[in-house]
Amino acid sequence: MILILHADTDKNGDDYRQLMAFLSNLGNIQTRVHDEVGTQQVLTEIYLVGDTAALSIEDMQGFTCVERVVRISEEYRILGRHHDDKRATFFDYNGVRFGQDNLHVFAGLCAVDTPEHVEVMMKALQEHGQQCTRMGAYKPRTNPYSFQGHGKSCLPWVFELAGKYGIKVIAMEVTHDTHVREIHEALESTGHPTGVMLQIGTRNTQNFELLKSIGREPDFPVLLKRGFGITLEESLNAAEYLASEGNRRVVFGLRGMKTNMGDPHRNFIDFAHVPVVHRLTRMPVCIDPSHSVGTREATHEGIMDVFHVTAQGVIAGANMVLVDFHPQPSKALVDGPQALHMDELGYFLEDIRIARDAYEQRVTLARQQKKDSASG
Repeated sequence: MILILHADTDKNGDDYRQLMAFLSNLGNIQTRVHDEVGTQQVLTEIYLVGDTAALSIEDMQGFTCVERVVRISEEYRILGRHHDDKRATFFDYNGVRFGQDNLHVFAGLCAVDTPEHVEVMMKALQEHGQQCTRMGAYKPRTNPYSFQGHGKSCLPWVFELAGKYGIKVIAMEVTHDTHVREIHEALESTGHPTGVMLQIGTRNTQNFELLKSIGREPDFPVLLKRGFGITLEESLNAAEYLASEGNRRVVFGLRGMKTNMGDPHRNFIDFAHVPVVHRLTRMPVCIDPSHSVGTREATHEGIMDVFHVTAQGVIAGANMVLVDFHPQPSKALVDGPQALHMDELGYFLEDIRIARDAYEQRVTLARQQKKDSASG
């Protein structure tokens, strides 16, 4: 059961104290308090875990500070979209809003290599009105002898360049809690010129100790990629690990499933699950066309597969696109063959705009159909 309190409820006030005193006397029930701090108000939710079946919704709603009560039956207790739960689905971070009703593009380097390449990328993003990017400093690799990323040594100049070009959020994969500390330290030493969205890669989707550690991290939102060899349900439960530890600012990433049935693409593309994740949870959904397709192959009309699958995800309602670009793909240290070129950035963004317009038209059509059916 979730108790949704009125916005900006005073935790030192009598109403809140009376509620918490009542809850503390309930047997076999634990309470977890979650605060969502927005730009204009603080929203507090209290999760009641345990034997809540006997609790009366009417009794809970009788407390003055309680706005609404939601009874939970689904497995995803915190991130799930529960029955009659129509709350806004977004969070704000460093001036950027992430929700199920908007779209951001994180174009950038799969692996940071040189300051020159990073600057070219960020300058181009600024010129195209973008505020977000991807920059890989820590790179887990299948081959132990492959390039593993520059790590903490590149963080200061990556963050400074982001600040120089107005990049507000960088998606950056981490594989250990020491990486999070290094990011903290680099942001502090450079004066916090940008923000970081911690990325948990597909290899670590079921690294439960890492999930719990990052779940206790209050400063950064998280992009969790679906595990490439596990079910959607298992990956959604991994996201719930993050939320159960306190961090509910989670974006769920689809990046393709590892199976030969996806050939000739790098992975079997799972972007049809965008609306499924929307239906089951309140998380924004990210698609990763670069790691799904893995090539620059194009159809006879000249449209690359990576453009086609991006459009498929966007027209299904994706809220974030994570895509590889590089100023000199032939010199990229990781995944150069799949990277898009800098002169394709404007084309890629315009193609996404077309697909997003189509999605919004579909939403308008569906709402009109629902309205007509109700009135008829």
